Amino acid sequence: MTPAPGRSSRSGDAKTVTRTRSQDEAIIEVTWCYYQDGMNQNEIAERLGISRATVVNYLSEARRRDYVRITLDSDIFRDQQLARALVDKFGLRDAIVVPSSPDGADQSLDRVTRVVSDWLPSLLEPGDRLGVAWGETVYRVAEAAPRVTIDGLTVVQLVGSRPAALGFAAETCSATLARRYGAHCVNLHVPLLLSDKQLVDRLKQEPVIREQLDAVADCNKTIFACGTCTAGSHVVHAGLLDRSEVDACAEKGAIGVICGRLIDHEGNPVLREIENRMIAVTLDQMKNKDMGLLVGSGPERAAPMLAAIRGGYATHVATCSETAAQLLELA
Repeated sequence: MTPAPGRSSRSGDAKTVTRTRSQDEAIIEVTWCYYQDGMNQNEIAERLGISRATVVNYLSEARRRDYVRITLDSDIFRDQQLARALVDKFGLRDAIVVPSSPDGADQSLDRVTRVVSDWLPSLLEPGDRLGVAWGETVYRVAEAAPRVTIDGLTVVQLVGSRPAALGFAAETCSATLARRYGAHCVNLHVPLLLSDKQLVDRLKQEPVIREQLDAVADCNKTIFACGTCTAGSHVVHAGLLDRSEVDACAEKGAIGVICGRLIDHEGNPVLREIENRMIAVTLDQMKNKDMGLLVGSGPERAAPMLAAIRGGYATHVATCSETAAQLLELA
C-alpha cells in the first residue's frame, strides 16, 4: 500500500532534519577537538567512531562555513625587511609583504589577498568611506574578509557595472565586502561604458546617480589593484580595451590600469576616446586619500604597481616577496 503523499513527505523531512542536525553537530565537535583540544585527526576519528577521511572533510567544511578562521598577526609581515624597504624607498605609510609561494604566482596572490583580508579591518575606522575597485584581486580579498562590524562604515562601488567572469564584477566586490563588515553599501547603478556620451551626461544628472557619484568622489579610503595593459588583462576580457588596441596603447606609454583607466610609467593618465563614455571614479579622485591600499602580486604586476605608486594613488601596499623585490629593482 502506497503511503499518503503528505505523510511520506513529513516522515522524510523529519529524517532529513535529524540527519542534517547530527552532521552539523559532528562538524562542530570535530572542529572543537582539533582546534581547541589539540587532538590530531586520528585521535578524533577514534573518539567519534568515524573515519579519518570524514574528519578531514568535516574540518574542511568548518573552514568553508567560517566556523573557524586561522590568522597570523599582520605585524609579522609589516615588519618584514622587504616591507620596510618599500616604505622607505617610496615614502609609503605602510606595507605588508608575505613570502612568495613555491607553488606559483596564483598561490602567491592567494597568500597576499588573505593577509590583506586580515589587515584591512585594522586600517578602517568608524565613519570611513571605503571605495572598492573591481577585478580578481579585489574579489579575492572580499571573499576572504572576516565577519567584523565597523561602525558607520560605508562601502562604495568605484566603477559602473560591466560583465566580468567568475563574479569579479564591481558590484559583487563592493557588496561582498560590505556584507562582511556589516557596512552600508553604495552601488553605482549604471553601466561602466556606454556608446553615447550624451547619454552618459544625462545619466550623471539623474538625482539618484548624482548621489552615488558624489559618494564615489567622497571616499576617504580605497582598496584597488593595478592591472596590466596586455592582451590577457582584465580590461581586455571585460571589453574596455580591444586586443587590437593593446600595442597602440603601449606605444603611448600605457603600462597599467586603475579602475578601467590607463596610466603610464609615471602614473599619468593615458587618455583614450572612451574616457568620456565611462562612468567610474577618475584618476584624480583616486589620489590624496587617507589610505590607498594597492594590492597585487605576480611578475607581470610589478611595473604597473610601480606606476601606481609613482602616480600617488597608493599610501599602503600589499604584495609578495618576489614582487616586492622586483619593485625595488625596477625603481
